[in-house]
Amino acid sequence: MGDRLQPVLAGVVTAVVGFASSFTVVLAGLRAVGASEAQAASGLLTVSVAAGICATWLGLRHRMPIAIAWSTPGAALLVATGPVPGGWPAAVGAFALCGLLIVTAGLFPALGRAVAAIPAPVAAAMLAGVLLPLCTAPVRALVEVPALAAPVIVTWLVLHRFAPRWAVPAALVAAAVVIALTTTGAGVTLGDLRPVVSPTVPAFTLPAVVGLALPLFLVTMAAQNVPGTAVLRGFGYRPPLAPALRATGLASALGAATGGHAVNLAAITAALAAGPDAHPDPDRRWIASVTAGIGLALLGLGAGAATTLVLLSPPVLIEAVAGLALLGALAGALSSALAPASASDPQSREAAVVTFVVTASGVSLLGVGGAFWGLLAGWLMLLLFRRRTQAPALGLPGPQEPEGNPVVGGQSGQVTGR
Repeated sequence: MGDRLQPVLAGVVTAVVGFASSFTVVLAGLRAVGASEAQAASGLLTVSVAAGICATWLGLRHRMPIAIAWSTPGAALLVATGPVPGGWPAAVGAFALCGLLIVTAGLFPALGRAVAAIPAPVAAAMLAGVLLPLCTAPVRALVEVPALAAPVIVTWLVLHRFAPRWAVPAALVAAAVVIALTTTGAGVTLGDLRPVVSPTVPAFTLPAVVGLALPLFLVTMAAQNVPGTAVLRGFGYRPPLAPALRATGLASALGAATGGHAVNLAAITAALAAGPDAHPDPDRRWIASVTAGIGLALLGLGAGAATTLVLLSPPVLIEAVAGLALLGALAGALSSALAPASASDPQSREAAVVTFVVTASGVSLLGVGGAFWGLLAGWLMLLLFRRRTQAPALGLPGPQEPEGNPVVGGQSGQVTGR
């Protein structure tokens, strides 16, 4: 009996941890790009149900523990981007276009390979720049609302030391407790706690397409789908990437009208369903991912209550919980961005630094946010570096190349390396 229950319990844990650890990021992101309270609740419900349906279908179809989640880095991108020209309808149009791009990547593998060809340090730097503003929220919360923030952060620190998997859910519970103790909840009705579906007619504007849809697609692919595939391969599976992209992309495109930003392969919680803790037999672990999908869809029905909790608290407190949830992702992204450059691409680290600085600055030009400009700056820097290194091979003078034989230390023809 216990052998049969093990993957089910693992799936329940995966769903609870996945929902509780990052739903605040989703709500913060949707509100940042213009969603009302009802529209944000609708978006959270949508991505929960869409991810649940995809996980259930893919798990049953392929008998693999293919965990599906909403795009947490994508939600952080929404926070960093802020309002876009055209408002919430334009953001919804960008969500739909992102979903269609994911479907296209599943139909034409060349597009997926092109995304994967972005140097890992540059992609990681863009992600780190997107996450940085949210990850500083705990510090801001300690300054602005110390009495509320301190119990949340202390709870996270203690659990992170002894039970890391439950650190963020425990911090969320601590936040709910301090909110309940410091607010009256006046004006909250049962209607506020019910599931909400709020459709929006999408609009398409060039700034939203360039500044939101494309970065959201790149972040979702590079920070979720590619690592999610790697996690499954690490546990010995051969995940069906193309069908997974088509399913999650279609779900994202259809869910955009009710506020869903994107769903994708899980990267962080994937190991909970695909690892040996889910079941000793790898052929039985798909039960965990299917259970997680059903559980996530059911938890999504509480999106109204989750949104009400957020509305009762100071915004910086909920951002602090979201920031705590993303600290691990920020550390991993910075580590990848600043890793020693490879011999095949020696300038990638310098380009990554430029990408990180531009993205984290939050610069907005022509209505387009910093994530796009950061990626563009890193890419242009790589092109410049490569052109400089290729110039001598073409017989062209390199930059600052001295005429005649260089002389170092008085010895003609001897050059010391730097």
